[in-house]
Amino acid sequence: MTQTTPAGHTGSPSGSPSGPRRWRRFALHYLEMVVAMFAGMFALGLLWSALGIGFSHTRDPELAYLLMAFDMSVGMAVWMRVRGHAWAGTLEMCAAMFVPVVPLFPLLWLGLIDGMTVMILAHVAMFPLMLAAMLHRRDEYAHC
Repeated sequence: MTQTTPAGHTGSPSGSPSGPRRWRRFALHYLEMVVAMFAGMFALGLLWSALGIGFSHTRDPELAYLLMAFDMSVGMAVWMRVRGHAWAGTLEMCAAMFVPVVPLFPLLWLGLIDGMTVMILAHVAMFPLMLAAMLHRRDEYAHC
């Protein structure tokens, strides 16, 4: 059974969107997170550059990645808080930026991969990790 909510939205009796609409909302939120991630990386990257703060992916790959992960996390955290998400979900999403380096840094230290490979692999891994964090709280992301 569906009903019209006071705002004029049709959804389930609990007021949440139904079926395909929920998944469209979920996908839109995922795209919002990707945009917020890149916005944070770009904006804070410009700030660090203007302040003369920066790290080389070849000389200081650990610091370069951690600073970039921080920048992306700030962008996502700001947008998630604006959208009304609780701290738990916000911090889970931010963790998706840092978790990929857990197995990669030891490989870097052992000389099995280089700094650019860390960057590439970590960036590739963060997208499914963001999706996993969202699927963990799919009801929140489908109708927030």
